[in-house]
Formats: sequence, C-alpha cells, structure tokens
Amino acid sequence: MRTNPLNPTNPKSPPYTSLVAVGDSFTEGMSDLLPDGSYRGWADLLAARMAARAPGFRYANLAVRGKLIGQIVDEQVDTAAAMRADVVTLVGGLNDTLRPKCDMGRVRGLLEEAVERLAPSCGQLVLMRSPGRQGPVLERFRPRMEELFACVDELAARHGALVVDLYGAPSLSDPRQWDVDRLHLTAEGHRRVAEAVWQTLGHEPEDPDWRTPPPTAAPPAWVARRAADVRFARQHLLPWVGRRLTGRSSGDGRPAKRPELLPYEGPAA
Repeated sequence: MRTNPLNPTNPKSPPYTSLVAVGDSFTEGMSDLLPDGSYRGWADLLAARMAARAPGFRYANLAVRGKLIGQIVDEQVDTAAAMRADVVTLVGGLNDTLRPKCDMGRVRGLLEEAVERLAPSCGQLVLMRSPGRQGPVLERFRPRMEELFACVDELAARHGALVVDLYGAPSLSDPRQWDVDRLHLTAEGHRRVAEAVWQTLGHEPEDPDWRTPPPTAAPPAWVARRAADVRFARQHLLPWVGRRLTGRSSGDGRPAKRPELLPYEGPAA
C-alpha cells in the first residue's frame, strides 16, 4: 500500500469531508443485511467513521450489484467525478472476470478510462485488490483476477491512487468471512474491509489485526459440508450461472444505493 500524503490524524491536516463510492455489489454492501432488508457494507461503515470526525460530512454510494466495468464507466464515473469529493473509491471489473467470456484487454482499457476520469476530480482516489476466498468456484477465474489486480497496481502508481490489498489478506480468504452465496462478504468481512480502507487513508488503526483470521474452529462434518454444497448449488450457483449465460444481471433496473452526495449520520446498527 502507498501512504496517503494527507494524514487525517495529523492535527495540521483537515479530515476528509466527503466520500463517493463507485462499483458493484461489493461496494453496495451485499451481504451485510440490516433488519429492514437493506444492505450496509464496508463503504457505509467507513463513511460513519469519517463522519464522526468531520462535521457536515457528505457521502454518496453509486454502487449497484451485478454491474460490469463498462456499466460502471457509463453510469457512475461521470456522476462521481462531478461531485468533486475528497475521497472516491473505485472497485470494478471483478464481475467481468467471472463471466464465461471475458476480454481482459477491454476490461483493462475501461478501468484505465475510469481512473483517468476520476483521479483528477477528487482529493484522493482509492482502488482495491478485491478479496478472493479459497475454493473451486473462483479458482478457475483466478488468473483473470490477478491480471486485473496487476492493472490496478499499475494505474495507481501512474495516477497517485491508493491501493487497498484485500486479496493478500489471510483473514478475507477464510470461508467464515463469506456469506452462504460464497460471493459476498459477511458483516464481519465488511467490517474488516472498512478497517483496511480506514488505515490506507492514513487513520490510526482501530483493529490492527484485521488481516489475521479468526481462531481455527473444528471443521463441520462431511455430511454437513455436502449438504451445504448442495444448498449452495441450488440456491446460488445455478441462478448465478443462468444469469451469466443469458447476459442478465441481479442489478438490472436497480437504482444507485445513495445517488446524491448528502450529509451522512452513519449506518443503522
């Protein structure tokens, strides 16, 4: 990770006063489910911390589940750039790598376009190497993911962006940090991501050990594991494959989570 030249913990430097989050389901907050049926997620948790230190803090979250990098560029990037926020987070491209067919050259080009438009418009652009759990479902896509992350590193170096390395964090490859769909983080996983971004922005750690996995627990019995695999395949994997094959998305017709840059008082408990 690079070190932020503006350290908000330094009393001579003002805290960040606005945050805009750009991306897909990871940034929308799935599967950190609240009692009212909405999703919280790492970006909301980060905004709450920042708001506690900056009166009048404003926050927008333009993320929509299922979006490909081309849709993020077309639907979110210009809106985010126009907000002129202190901090913009951009996480995108992973959904493209999970498609049966993926033109990685096009993905890299679109990500570069997004960075080139966002970096000059904000005080600090933050990119991420997304987390990836262990398991056979994502293993076949891992070379594409790592190609995407190499592009992230190169763009960050060229445009002065910060990079949060979630992919290299042992805690976030632990299956216990992932929801039953095996594609989205649990509430605890999102908390750890918020901590990672918080530290990358230069704040003093609230959880210095966010990279450390929880204590090892006894693995479930073979029968329980197989039953969980069957439920996962029926409830999540097959519908996901069906959407990939037909070009549909879980975010079709869904509006942005928080489309305007407005004062933020923090997520629900």
